[in-house]
Amino acid sequence: MKLTGAQIFVESLLAEGVELIFGYPGGAVLPIYDTLYDSELKHIRVRHEQGAAHMAEGYARATGKCGVCLVTSGPGATNTVTGIANAYMDSIPMVVFTGQVPVALIGNDAFQEADIIGITRSCTKHSYLVRNTRDLAQTIKEAFYIASTGKPGPVVIDLPKDILTGEAKFAYPESIALRSYNPTYKGHPAQIKKAFKAIQDAHRPVLYVGGGIITSDASEELVKFAEKSRIPVTTTLMGLGSFPSKSELSLGMLGMHGTYTANMAMHETDLIIALGARFDDRVTGRLDAFAANSKVIHADIDPGSIGKNVGVDIPVVGDVKDILHGLNDLAKKDHTDWADKHDKWLKTLRKWQKANPLKYTRSKDTIKPQYVLEMVDKLTKGKDPIFATEVGQAQMWAAQYLQFTGPRTFMTSGGLGTMGFGFPAALGAQAAFPDRLVINIAGDGSIQMNSQELATAVEYNLKTKVFILNNGTLGMVRQWQEFFFKKRYSYSTMTEFPDFVKLAEAYGAVGLRATKPSEVQKVIKKALSIDKPVFVDFVVEMEENVFPMVPAGKALNDMLLV
Repeated sequence: MKLTGAQIFVESLLAEGVELIFGYPGGAVLPIYDTLYDSELKHIRVRHEQGAAHMAEGYARATGKCGVCLVTSGPGATNTVTGIANAYMDSIPMVVFTGQVPVALIGNDAFQEADIIGITRSCTKHSYLVRNTRDLAQTIKEAFYIASTGKPGPVVIDLPKDILTGEAKFAYPESIALRSYNPTYKGHPAQIKKAFKAIQDAHRPVLYVGGGIITSDASEELVKFAEKSRIPVTTTLMGLGSFPSKSELSLGMLGMHGTYTANMAMHETDLIIALGARFDDRVTGRLDAFAANSKVIHADIDPGSIGKNVGVDIPVVGDVKDILHGLNDLAKKDHTDWADKHDKWLKTLRKWQKANPLKYTRSKDTIKPQYVLEMVDKLTKGKDPIFATEVGQAQMWAAQYLQFTGPRTFMTSGGLGTMGFGFPAALGAQAAFPDRLVINIAGDGSIQMNSQELATAVEYNLKTKVFILNNGTLGMVRQWQEFFFKKRYSYSTMTEFPDFVKLAEAYGAVGLRATKPSEVQKVIKKALSIDKPVFVDFVVEMEENVFPMVPAGKALNDMLLV
């Protein structure tokens, strides 16, 4: 039996195991939307295509599955570019379907035509322009395979309208083998042995772990190896949740706004064991001063990431879960006391932690944003929350003051730093887990980038709680202007609107507000008790800054602490 391209699209997604897609209809994809009318495939209609892309990201980050979004041609497609670039930078598996004008009109500047393949070429893992209906099922199978294997990333499939109305026999492939694409999953045994020998010889080792641990579901193996070897662990922003925050081996996040202990440990270590991390500039600080006296082991599934920014002594290409399996096996077989010599190093780290913990000046009159995060953390204990963040000061305070017990509980825009990411990403996670507590930590600037998705939250009863740290400024911009531009707050201060309580109510959600410290706990408790989407406006200290801070161009040990 022949099916239309639109029917093949829907049947292919069902065969792939897709349960939910995020999208926005338009002329070029109307054949698909007509088919969805009678389909069991669930669809959430957003209010802006950027929201669809970020919701697909949030769904993927929370579940580990591929996120899927569907948009129309032209502006519908171009509105997804920020979400695509965001997923590419953070290695998030996502398949984005974009409508396109009929094949014969491509290149003729037809109505709502945009070269989305060309536009996204630098920020996709792969992309397809489907030119024949008979190729559609195979293309979709390949796209999901490429997006979710190796180093994950977004794949774009551009769908001309006549491909969706054309007919072809439907047969969804059971498996895929691409001759030019064969990710290396198994780490080379000889390199793993070299790495283990270097770990045995080290006196001040540090496990530096990133989002790759979460992507490969390797948290259990990481904890096992860290505890067996008595090696402290520091995580990147993307790696938060991969290692328990409360562990005595946890140093917290490192980098520009990392903890004093994590940054000093990286400066003084004699061996960095990098697992699923990429040594980006926010982590390393000044490269020529980064871990100058340290050897480096770098394990990553992407060989292009190894040695890209920092010289590596022992490269190990492969999936970090497999590599940690290898290290754990070697540690289990070894009966020497090599791990005991790390005790002196751990004592030094604990002294640093005690001398320079995260701290801020408390106030009885003004709400400090750090206090809000401490109370959020306290009042959500045992509720298995998923946190998403916007970008800026609120993002950094969340990374510093929230405690994480497991992976896929913290979602943030790491590489691209996308304002407006957090709220739709949180809704994507909430759609995946309707009964879990999902909280978005936001700033008053960033939340306005995609606040229209309140309508989506209310329509689909996505009960996400949004805690806005409202300091009346673009906080991180203002902080840099304070430090480096003589407090010349050029266009970074915000006026006193919108009223976030009224905004929430206008969409049919609930709005709450706290203006003094004594109200904070009460308002959080009330928000958590409401079975609807909630915006909470915390009016916080305007000139509160994020510390520690490594100024741009400085080394990790050159931190501003107050």
